[in-house]
Amino acid sequence: MALVETRHLSKTFKKGQFSAVNDVNLATAEGEFLVILGPSGSGKTTLLRMIAGLEEPSAGDVLIGGRVVTELAPRQRRVAMVFQSYALYPHLSVYQNIAFPLRAQGVARREQRPKVEWAAGLLGIGQLLERKPRELSGGERQRVALARAIVREPSVFLLDEPLSNLDAKLRTAAREELSSFHRRVGTTTIYVTHDQVEAMAMGDRVVVLDQGMVRQIGSPREVYDEPADTFVATFLGSPPMNLIENDGFLVGIRPEHLLPAGFVPAPAVRFRFRVTRVEYLGADRVLHGVLEGSRWKETKVAARLSSTMRDDHPVDSVHEFAVSEPHLLFFERGTGRRATPRVLSWQ
Repeated sequence: MALVETRHLSKTFKKGQFSAVNDVNLATAEGEFLVILGPSGSGKTTLLRMIAGLEEPSAGDVLIGGRVVTELAPRQRRVAMVFQSYALYPHLSVYQNIAFPLRAQGVARREQRPKVEWAAGLLGIGQLLERKPRELSGGERQRVALARAIVREPSVFLLDEPLSNLDAKLRTAAREELSSFHRRVGTTTIYVTHDQVEAMAMGDRVVVLDQGMVRQIGSPREVYDEPADTFVATFLGSPPMNLIENDGFLVGIRPEHLLPAGFVPAPAVRFRFRVTRVEYLGADRVLHGVLEGSRWKETKVAARLSSTMRDDHPVDSVHEFAVSEPHLLFFERGTGRRATPRVLSWQ
């Protein structure tokens, strides 16, 4: 296990015209599962590649285990990276794919088999060692790629969206397997994803990245319940947080906190909510609509209700909805940064 740290790490392209990563400072704890979360183009993969040594920083340093490794080659950093494409050699068997990094390091042939069988056993693919990648499912290929990474016994795992090629059901199972695997081996892991569900389900902490800049670092609960700005607030959550303009501020309301007034205890803020569309999601349903009244100018909002709420809300119906005052979040209108709670007029 090793602590990974970046200090003022930046990367620019096109002779400094485009900044992919901008002054990123972060530090893992030993054995932590740290998730870097952000939309496409936010700089997640570039940041990971700089930590791995596959991309040269324009400024700043990378430290692993307290040692500056910025100038070291990837193999000297004792990191293992798993890519989105898995990058398996199609002409080699599973055994040969897993053993490949050992052969590259010059490990004696007699020492390779015990290591390969150990890695394959950890991931439950011991019975697949003689197969070729084309004979495997997507989930099995993902496990082979992980086994090839861990066979080197690295101090850090770097995972670049390794589940994005799997279907939804398999992705859920793979998330559980990855989390269980991490608990067993305890190796420091940095995981890149654009999927907020993966980030919230797997990460000890989440780094929210946007346009190459860190917006917030915190536990899944912290980044969801206490977002640092409107970007974090609206990027996390499905549907995203509602933002309502009031008295020069943006007031944030999570859809699950906007409920029929009868379900909301005082003190609460009440709205007239006209339903324009209903999404049925099985256990939940999402009501899309607008707030009525001249003050709100038909502001669009969404409410997420449990299926246990039997109230009917057909399209074009108008209802009184409310949110408990402790669930209101306040943001500065100009900068989008969190503001201290305050008393506003809602009439």
